[in-house]
Amino acid sequence: MDPRVKPAMTSSHHDRAMDVFRFAPSPNGYLHLGHAYSALLNAEFAQAAGGRLLLRIEDIDAARCRPEYEAAIDEDLAWLGLRFPRPVERQSEHVARYRAALDRLDALGLIYPSFDSRAEIARLVAAREAQGTPWPRDPDGAPLYPGSDRTLPRAVRAQRIATGEPYALRLDMAAALARVGRLTWREDGSEVAADPAMWGDVVLARKDTPASYHLAVVVDDAAQGVTRIVRGRDLYYSTAVHRLLQVLLDLPQPSYHHHRLILDAEGRKLSKSTQATALRALRAAGAAPDDIRRMVGLA
Repeated sequence: MDPRVKPAMTSSHHDRAMDVFRFAPSPNGYLHLGHAYSALLNAEFAQAAGGRLLLRIEDIDAARCRPEYEAAIDEDLAWLGLRFPRPVERQSEHVARYRAALDRLDALGLIYPSFDSRAEIARLVAAREAQGTPWPRDPDGAPLYPGSDRTLPRAVRAQRIATGEPYALRLDMAAALARVGRLTWREDGSEVAADPAMWGDVVLARKDTPASYHLAVVVDDAAQGVTRIVRGRDLYYSTAVHRLLQVLLDLPQPSYHHHRLILDAEGRKLSKSTQATALRALRAAGAAPDDIRRMVGLA
């Protein structure tokens, strides 16, 4: 067992009947060593807590998700020795959940459609930076949305949507933060200050996608009663946005553990396009489940 499991499991919430964990991959490629580490770590944490571990298929991106990848996820996880309650939830089956959350935020006056494409935003930012003015960026390095459509009249918004123009539904971050007090999240028993403003007016949905990752993960975790979220360090700063949405939507607060990432030989985060670390490739090369555990440091 990972020696860090026990400290991460400390909790003052002893009245909970059972803690619920989840592993939530997207079927847009084959699982790699990083996914294996996260799934196995979730299983160890759940066992240490006497809790349940759920599998959720995050297939909201219909353009990239494939049934064959979902089948491969089931095969790889079973090969690792992991079993999950059935039936497994899929995001694509719960679009009504996300619509209800968006409707609630809309009723609060906290979301608006933006019609600027990514390319248009990139051109604007490049022009400003060419003049010597650095543009603020989010923790992932993407330029913050300039907010040019935030003040469009409702009639203009409705007319542009009616003509079929592509758009994204964004959270009005300043208005949202004005409704909440100081935000924190629980990380391994400690309180961490949350600063959602660093993300600007984040996208919560698009014309052709019923929910962004930020919205879907928050709504799904609450719907499934997830109390402990164990996920990669690359999502650490996203937790600030998730806490804000939890407060705005009056959802329970889970606790978090953001684990180390499994990196490639060049020190980069693994990608589903990196075939050499795909579990099916390693299995085909003769690796056993115990070899995978050793490779990710869970000997």
